[in-house]
Amino acid sequence: MIQIDALPAFNDNYIWLLQDARSKRCAVVDPGDAAPVMAWLEARPDWTLSDILITHHHFDHVGGVEKLKNATGARVAGPAAEKIPARDIDLNDNDEIEVLGLHFEIMSVPGHTLGHIAYYHAEQNLLFCGDTLFAGGCGRLFEGTPQQMHQSLSRLAALPASTLVYCTHEYTLSNLRFAHAVEPHNACLSERLAEVTRWRDEGRISLPSNIELELATNPFLRVGEPSIIAAAKGRDDRQSSEPSAVFASLRAWKDSF
Repeated sequence: MIQIDALPAFNDNYIWLLQDARSKRCAVVDPGDAAPVMAWLEARPDWTLSDILITHHHFDHVGGVEKLKNATGARVAGPAAEKIPARDIDLNDNDEIEVLGLHFEIMSVPGHTLGHIAYYHAEQNLLFCGDTLFAGGCGRLFEGTPQQMHQSLSRLAALPASTLVYCTHEYTLSNLRFAHAVEPHNACLSERLAEVTRWRDEGRISLPSNIELELATNPFLRVGEPSIIAAAKGRDDRQSSEPSAVFASLRAWKDSF
């Protein structure tokens, strides 16, 4: 069984660290800063960094790649459609890659960036989704369209309910505050907001989430729900009920929230 831990970076990033204790090999996802990874390795000189997995090209996800590659010789994999430093393996939609003995399916999830990918391991239901799906929210549309992001989120939402969602920012509390403004009578959401508020007050991480929880509380995955449609129409009574249009309305609302 692979152990997964979060290495904090910058103000709110997480670098996901996958560890295989039997082989003493590890892999990292989106190391925007090399320092936390190097510190972990230096404290465990018998461990080897074998792989670096990248979801998209933003600096807070790739800034540490070259230093880690030079220090460890780790294999770097990332989206073929984006410029990724020191990349060894170009990944496209529906490709597969083996990491620490686990087979990951590559899912193209454009929206935040045009070439953004996610890594999904079906046997253990693990999803590393970068800045596409967040706990309680989704990424900003820096390059893609609302239609693209809605399609990407719909694809992730169709994964098994038990799938663990490893996104790369501690945005959960602010996301849930927005979600509660959209859907104030969602009891599951209110409970989640209270729980995450306690966790953050205690200094606890709010991740990973899971698909079942996101379907129940994340407004960006609930754009077909009458309550979400009504909230969007409440801001503009000309609002279409078409899912991608509701998504676009929510995303614009969140950007100014």
